[in-house]
Amino acid sequence: MSDLTALTNADIFDGAEWHRATSLVIENGKIKTVGADVPAGARVIDVQGALVVPGFIDLQVNGGGGVMLNDEQTVEGLAQICAAHAKFGTTALLPTLITDTREITAAAIAAGKDAKAKKVPGFLGLHLEGPHLSIARKGAHDPQLIRPMEQVDLERLLALKGEFDGLMITVAPENTTEDQVRQLAQAGFTVSLGHTNTAYETAEAYVKAGARTATHLFNAMSPLENRTPGLVGTVLNVGSLYAGIIADGFHVHPASMSIALRAKQGSGKIFIVSDAMSTIGTDLTGFMLNGRQIYRKDGRLTLADGTLAGADIDMLSSVRFVHEKIGLPFEEALRMASLYPAEAIGVADRKGLLKPGFDADFVVLGRDHAMKSTWIGGDQVFSA
Repeated sequence: MSDLTALTNADIFDGAEWHRATSLVIENGKIKTVGADVPAGARVIDVQGALVVPGFIDLQVNGGGGVMLNDEQTVEGLAQICAAHAKFGTTALLPTLITDTREITAAAIAAGKDAKAKKVPGFLGLHLEGPHLSIARKGAHDPQLIRPMEQVDLERLLALKGEFDGLMITVAPENTTEDQVRQLAQAGFTVSLGHTNTAYETAEAYVKAGARTATHLFNAMSPLENRTPGLVGTVLNVGSLYAGIIADGFHVHPASMSIALRAKQGSGKIFIVSDAMSTIGTDLTGFMLNGRQIYRKDGRLTLADGTLAGADIDMLSSVRFVHEKIGLPFEEALRMASLYPAEAIGVADRKGLLKPGFDADFVVLGRDHAMKSTWIGGDQVFSA
């Protein structure tokens, strides 16, 4: 017997167009129909004119709910991070490990495998942000832990082929080779360039080797200049390259974000990431990262010297920022948080849109774009 649920009296954005005053039917965790008649026997939920939109997909999430992946590599910790972000519309995410030791990395991978086996709601896979970065562009990463990728590192990473639905790694050309990137891409990694001073020509070569995205556009990377376009120039000019961007108004000036969105060429898109830390969903005033104090104040997270250390923002707030402050149509802001990250990570065949056969991952919002509920795999996991 199938499990049928119908949300009725809804304005549904399927990722491409609106379906007004109609129904969304889900069956066994998948979208069955959008805008069709409600089948007999379905459990009916009247959302009273609310908006139903694709669930948000966050490819860079360092923590949430008081937990940092760097501090707690357990399935319980991963579940707590996922649950914290579900309260703000995130239905799939990549818990992200900031540069750390081989032992911590191995523990995070083991916890990720456990989370997948136990089907933790919202867990999509892992993002390893480092340790193979540029010290010159370390940001809040511990320079004592940054190092070149060695053969033993590569072999351990290649052994993860097929283990996760989403698997991302941020690397810098300064500490990896084109061949290493090629092998990682062939093994199913979404290779992201970041924390680097790389030249345009080098970045372009790494894209040809298999790099698919760039990590937090503008931050911790060589800037766009008249004779040296750097990684920013590569993102904007190389059509296939996607890029995450932190939309909190602190990491990137709204004018820079607006210029980048207008300038981006090709099929690759700029998508929203939260780069969130453990503070999301809590009243924490700070936390520790690799033995260093991180301070939380006025929407910012910083080291003692003022260096930004991740972000204190959730995906729904990011969507609203892009819509209200940057001036993008609400529909495009939604795509930046759902469809485009799904494309970047290679899961756009089942996530990022509300289409028949896709995963029933969606968010119910008020007409004022306030949070109402979050659904993952057809189950309501949060209600406001």
